[in-house]
Amino acid sequence: MSIINFLIAVLALVIALKAYAKAGGDTENIKQQINNLREKTAEALDKAEKSIRPKDL
Repeated sequence: MSIINFLIAVLALVIALKAYAKAGGDTENIKQQINNLREKTAEALDKAEKSIRPKDL
């Protein structure tokens, strides 16, 4: 359940950043931070998958 909450929070962050950019905010630094966040999210999902799936398969 916490993974779903995390994904919802990341989605809300992306939507907020898009609104910020549309309002004229500087997005170069934010784009780099989003890419770092995507990598961390992918790593977290990979770890969650490995902990949930059986290792015998």
